Amino acid sequence: MVSQFGWLGYTIMGKTADLTVVQKTIIDTLHKKGKPQTIIAKEAGFSQSAVSKHVNRKLSGRKKCGRKGSTTNRENHSLERLVKQNRFKNLGVLHKEWTEAGVKASRATTHRCVKEFGYSCRIPLVKPLLNHRQRQRRLTWTKEKKKWTVAQWPKVLFSDESNFCISFGNQGPRVWRKGGEAQSPSRLKSSVNKLTKPEPHRESIGYCQEENEKQETSADDLKATVEETWASIPPQKCHRLITSMLRRIEAVIKAKGAPIKY
Repeated sequence: MVSQFGWLGYTIMGKTADLTVVQKTIIDTLHKKGKPQTIIAKEAGFSQSAVSKHVNRKLSGRKKCGRKGSTTNRENHSLERLVKQNRFKNLGVLHKEWTEAGVKASRATTHRCVKEFGYSCRIPLVKPLLNHRQRQRRLTWTKEKKKWTVAQWPKVLFSDESNFCISFGNQGPRVWRKGGEAQSPSRLKSSVNKLTKPEPHRESIGYCQEENEKQETSADDLKATVEETWASIPPQKCHRLITSMLRRIEAVIKAKGAPIKY
């Protein structure tokens, strides 16, 4: 049903229980003129129940749908504090600590609440654990190479050791983090590494993992696949890695020798 009110300049359509200020004004105007609710509903294009509720000052909008939460806001805040205390606590530990504090909640409720806080359970990024001396060495090295040109980097040979497994198995503890927190220091997993340069090898390893996702059944098969995949890396990929060294150098200097995103 459509009703036009040229004197107000509005066209009201449909039936709704969520009336706007203008719609309420129309109902009030017709009601003050003494028109019955059935006529108001017909002329204004609203349901009679909506008109009746507004006239009787009982219209408060639709009630919220969904099941009522089983925990209070105070209990939810206490769970969020537990997550912030240690982002590497698994769901089982969080649930145990939360319920031991007197909160009556299932494991599923615990998980739902943590997700509602904006956290997702992710595999943490692995970065080398660097002490102050190692950071200073990285910083000194990058400052020495800051003025290098792109033409100088192809003359450098980079080498590193990497682990390749037949089965991934347990990838270790996960971390609760929000969007954009992947590089935050407290969300990273540290590894002991003697590396002092700006981790130029990670992109190559990532390429191998992306290009080959099949499961190997023996160490010999795995070795052959790694060698084959490594040899298939196109020269353009290597060139991009070389040209990226200028950005990596700047990133290490900006981070004062700390791990960077590469």
